[in-house]
Amino acid sequence: PPARAPPPPMRRARPAALRSFRSARHIAFYLANDGEIDPLPLMQRAWAAGKICYLPVLDNLHPQRLWFAPFRPGERMVYNRFNILEPDAPRRRGMSARRLNLVFAPLVAFDARGNRLGMGGGFYDRTLEFLPRRRVWRSPRVVGLAYEFQKTAHIARAAWDVPMQAIVTDARVYSI
Repeated sequence: PPARAPPPPMRRARPAALRSFRSARHIAFYLANDGEIDPLPLMQRAWAAGKICYLPVLDNLHPQRLWFAPFRPGERMVYNRFNILEPDAPRRRGMSARRLNLVFAPLVAFDARGNRLGMGGGFYDRTLEFLPRRRVWRSPRVVGLAYEFQKTAHIARAAWDVPMQAIVTDARVYSI
């Protein structure tokens, strides 16, 4: 059989067209790893619009959680215990997920109901576990970024899973 063509790049206009992106000032991204869709073009749009961009950092005090460090091109990076690059920033410069306006999360698979399957560590779910308990203020908004081929018919949601409010693929936007 012929070799499978590489997936198309993410269309820049789709995630940037989200109202939550346009209104956000503090946005968490991630650096693509292990085949994840690359949010760098979207991060560049955010910088151009004067938004403050953050990257996840493993929390040494709470090993199953993330905090978010401000990130600009050229800043010093280090490899964490999973061999993933993260900003080499002191914790005092960091931001709690509670104070972010928008979080773009990577995923391995998703369904149309906003259920997300990650790499299996549960870092985003533990970091964002406060969201389902909020009654009035639902910030940050959590948007998954994926390739369309990562969509599946159904992902069973566990009690601790934090669903996405939208998922943006290289083909379309799923508003949940």
